[in-house]
Amino acid sequence: MSERKIGLVATVSIAVVVLVGVSIALLIFDSRTTGADALRTGGLAAGSVVALYALWLNDRRRRVEEQRQEVERARHELETRRADLDRDRVADERFARAVELLGHEADQVRVGALHALAGLARSNPGYIQTVLDVLCSYLRRPFLHPRYGNAEDNDWSQREAHLAERKLVIRLTAQRLIADLLPRADDQDAPQYDLDLTGALLEYFDLSDRKVGTLILRYGQLFSSNNFSRSEFHGPVWFTGTSLGSGRISGRFYCDDAVFHDRAWFSGVKFHGRVSVERTRFKGPVKFSDSRFTDRTSPAWAGSVFEGPADFRTVHFEHDVDLSGATFHGEVQNTGITTNADREATLPDGWKAGRA
Repeated sequence: MSERKIGLVATVSIAVVVLVGVSIALLIFDSRTTGADALRTGGLAAGSVVALYALWLNDRRRRVEEQRQEVERARHELETRRADLDRDRVADERFARAVELLGHEADQVRVGALHALAGLARSNPGYIQTVLDVLCSYLRRPFLHPRYGNAEDNDWSQREAHLAERKLVIRLTAQRLIADLLPRADDQDAPQYDLDLTGALLEYFDLSDRKVGTLILRYGQLFSSNNFSRSEFHGPVWFTGTSLGSGRISGRFYCDDAVFHDRAWFSGVKFHGRVSVERTRFKGPVKFSDSRFTDRTSPAWAGSVFEGPADFRTVHFEHDVDLSGATFHGEVQNTGITTNADREATLPDGWKAGRA
């Protein structure tokens, strides 16, 4: 016999005993009680016993249901964790496979690997910084191209030039995917991602309207038109020793309406082409010391604001320059500025430029 049946039989038995016992007791000890009253009172007492059993049974059922729900919740959590682990495992396998394919001989396979990495980052935001690091690492690889004049042997065969152009297409894909993975500059809640492009060779690099953490582009080479306009850099920015020159078109550096929240180091940069930093805000310290501008920078600085210390020592302007439209709030170092003798230099009050 089951426990529930035993409990029910015991409850009924107790209820009968209580019914009989209470009824008899009332008839014996209370002469004023009639048989009907005694039976009614005994029935109420017996009903109370049954009600108590029903309450106990209901409480037990409730506790069993709670335990069942707890077991079900634990099972669901376990399945969720298993699914997460499976998803992470699949993502890790996709990542490893894509990285492996970056070294494939076929161009289309490498392009597919780059897109696979970007797709993985979009579906798994936790991979974004890692994928950006891989893409930056790919762009830091040594790269030769006849248009850049960076090879010791300038006698390029047609086949070699064609292979270099195909490799460049892959690199341009990596550049575009980096920009696509970065959040927009106006997305206040988006995380900040860092880029390490030390020594990278880039052409048509475009980070316009993007939000960036730290940008390291020390000793890099930028060719053709490169655009950083309307971007927000929340970490330090390092362009130290970078060279900007001609590629398919003359070298251009656009950085209008950008915001640098931390330090911005442009020391030793060679700007071989058009430069424009109009209405750009430099909130931290800035260095342009030892930089060289070969093209006109007028009115390239109009509306720019330097809130922190600014270092323009030994800057050389080969073409016309007009810095009068820039505003400086912090300490400025401007000794040793030089310009070519046949060019016009319009500098802020108190600045002096020698003739080279």
